[in-house]
This record gives sequence, C-alpha cells and structure tokens, in this order.
Amino acid sequence: MNNPSTFGKEVLWAMLALALLIAVPYLTSSRIALDFVIRLASFGIFATSLNILVGYGGMVSFGHAMFFGGGAYAYGLLMQKAGVSIPVAMLGGVVFCALLGLAVGGICVKLKEIYFSFLTLAFQMLLHSVILSWSSLTGGDQGLTGGIPRPVFLGINLADATSLYWFSCVVGIVCLLLIRYILQSPYGYTLRMVRDNADRARFLGIDVWRVRLYAFVLASSFAGVGGMLMAMFVSGAFPEFTYWTMSGEAVFMIMMGGLHVFIGPIVGAALLLLFNDVITRTTEYHGLALGIIVLVFALGFKRGITDVVVQLFRSARGKGAQS
Repeated sequence: MNNPSTFGKEVLWAMLALALLIAVPYLTSSRIALDFVIRLASFGIFATSLNILVGYGGMVSFGHAMFFGGGAYAYGLLMQKAGVSIPVAMLGGVVFCALLGLAVGGICVKLKEIYFSFLTLAFQMLLHSVILSWSSLTGGDQGLTGGIPRPVFLGINLADATSLYWFSCVVGIVCLLLIRYILQSPYGYTLRMVRDNADRARFLGIDVWRVRLYAFVLASSFAGVGGMLMAMFVSGAFPEFTYWTMSGEAVFMIMMGGLHVFIGPIVGAALLLLFNDVITRTTEYHGLALGIIVLVFALGFKRGITDVVVQLFRSARGKGAQS
C-alpha cells in the first residue's frame, strides 16, 4: 500500500526533475533539445500507460495506439470544430479515451494472452479505418489539416515554443506521478496479484474482470493525454497515430527500457527517440537499422536496461552483505 513518506519523497524527486527541465531553456537556445523533451513527454506517458497493462497487468496490447491517436483526434476536433478552451478539450479527449477504453476493454479483458493481444490490434485497425474513411470529419489520410488553435488560457500561451515546452513538462510529470500513485495503491497491488495468479485472486473473492478493466481504462486515458501533447506539438492529428506501428514502438520502448522498473518505459522512450533521430539523419535504411538495434537489445540484454541495472545493483548489495 502507499506509504505517505515514501510517496512524499517521490514527489520531491519529481519536483526536482521538473525544476531541472524548466531550467533547460535558460541553459540552451537549441530548439532540438526542447522539441526532444516535448516528444519524450508525449511518448513517455504513452509507453508508461502501456506498461500498466504489460508490466503490471500481464496483458500485452498490440492496439494501444488507438488511444494515443484517439486522444489526439478528440482534442484536435474539439479545438477546431467546437472552439472550446484547451483545458476543456483535454478533458474531452480524456473522457473520449476512457469511454473507448471501457467499450474495447470490456470485451478484450475477458480473453487470455494471444487472443487479447490480437483483438486489441483488430480494434485499433478498425479505428484506423474509420479515420481514413470518415474524411469529412477527420481529413482522411491527410489528417486534421489547417492547424489546431492554441488560444491563451490562464495566461499560458502555447503558441510560444518555450511555453509549450514548459506545459508539456508539467503535464508529463503530473501524469507520471499519478500513474505511480495508482500503481503503489492497494489497487495496484491487486492488479499485480491478478497478473501473477488470476485463479488464486478469484478464490480470494477478487473480481478479476473488473480489476483488468479498470487497468485498461486507466491506460487508455493516460495514452490519450500523450496523444494530445503530440497533437499540440505538431499542431495536427494524423492516421499514423493510430496505426499498428505506433503500438509497436510503444512495445519497443518498454522492451528496451524495462518492464519492472517504473521509469523503464521513459528510458526506453528516450532511447528510441534518440535512435530514430540519429538513424534518420545518417541512413535511408532507418527501418532496418532500428530493427537491428531492437534485436540487439532483445537478444543481448534479454530484458530492459533498467531491469538489468536494478538486478546488478541488488546482486552487488547481496554480495556486499554476505562479505
């Protein structure tokens, strides 16, 4: 269960990280660095939300991008068509993703292992097809064109690149803290119990379907926030946000960063973004090069980087205690 003092320390660490991130624009004028952190905030939330299902729930989803793209489109359409404020549009995007997650998850979480994985992929491709075919609303394969408005709210002007950077950092830190708090709550430990032994959890009176469904809805909602940050960054929403390759990238982030350490997906997101940026600038065969890198990580480490580091640290501590 949550220990108030432990979580308080985590909040302090998060505030320290936020302070360092806020200071970056004063230390460098490089737009590349600021843009990288904005994208990291978006994909970090996206990958961490998927790890709620994969690492903590034991449910490997191949269709998580439906919520990343769903959040981006819901936010963009509310801003373009309804002309609401940014906070209202973000709330609407979260509600849309939560309801979509409730509908999809209500069906998928009843299934096991590979059936769950491929059914989530099927729902994702269904949403992708709807986006492509409903061109009068979504813009079809061109996406939401014309830009997404960025009206000033509470004195914050997201049309300014530095303000957008600071806003993304705050949203990223807050979302990660919320996910951390949920996973360290009694519900989070119940989710782990269901992951480890669903039959025993049922014997103890736990509604396994409901626990998994809650995890699915939570993961969907946070993925939508990641998609909204990306929509703000690129000032649009595109069908690629809901394509199966986007879900694959989130899985790669978790594989490279680590399943069992909370910051693992964030580390994996940073690595994948860095590899993508470097490879696309150095070779036209970026898909092949990135695939080789992912293969090296999968075969060489056999787990994420943070998982390996934590295991080595614990082994060193164990040897030190014995000596």
